[in-house]
Amino acid sequence: MAKDTKQTDTGTARFHSISTQRFFGQFFVNTILFVLVVVWSIPTVGLLVTSFRQPTAINNSGWWTAFDDFDEFTLENYEQVLMGRTYTYTNAAGQTIKLQGENLTRSFLNSISVTIPGVTIPILIAAFAAYGFAWLRFPGRRLFFTIIVGLLAVPLQISLIPVLRDYKSIGLNGTFLGIWLAHTGFGLPLATYLMFNYISTIPRSIMESAVIDGATHFKIFIKLILPLSVPALASFGIF
Repeated sequence: MAKDTKQTDTGTARFHSISTQRFFGQFFVNTILFVLVVVWSIPTVGLLVTSFRQPTAINNSGWWTAFDDFDEFTLENYEQVLMGRTYTYTNAAGQTIKLQGENLTRSFLNSISVTIPGVTIPILIAAFAAYGFAWLRFPGRRLFFTIIVGLLAVPLQISLIPVLRDYKSIGLNGTFLGIWLAHTGFGLPLATYLMFNYISTIPRSIMESAVIDGATHFKIFIKLILPLSVPALASFGIF
């Protein structure tokens, strides 16, 4: 009986020892992580505080001094960046400098104007081409597909100067249409190859059933291929 009690006390003491070690180990790890998070967050907080300070205060003192005088906080910085307003500030030498703010709103609109057509146009064309290579039989089909795959090995940089020269000669340099065409041309080989690999795996029985029902190739592509290819379209769109 005494032996069993002794073993129980020993087991309990060992359990408490392990629990204590685990507690201090977790406390040490959590403390280190907390310190790292705080140190990592300090620059982010500094950027946030600086974004609300006046230009003169930004150039003359650190962000940590901003809390001594809350009058230097302003929303003019965001107005200048978002709306492109002109602003002035005094540098450390006492000179008054006048600058034009960046119009971030226009930059966002330009990005959308470039991105949406630059993504949708090559994807749609590549989907049409991939369907043709996968399910249609026409002369030169393998040769054309081999050329498209070969274009994947052509570096983008070697074609930039010829494209810019052609754009300049036909007046497309610096236009949205020129950017859309460039994105389409450079993105089509990879898009066609990826879409072909996906569309070619769709069961042939689905297309054969649609043909028996009298569907044309265009209708099959619109009604069947595109809905079934949404995962591939979304993946390449993100890419």
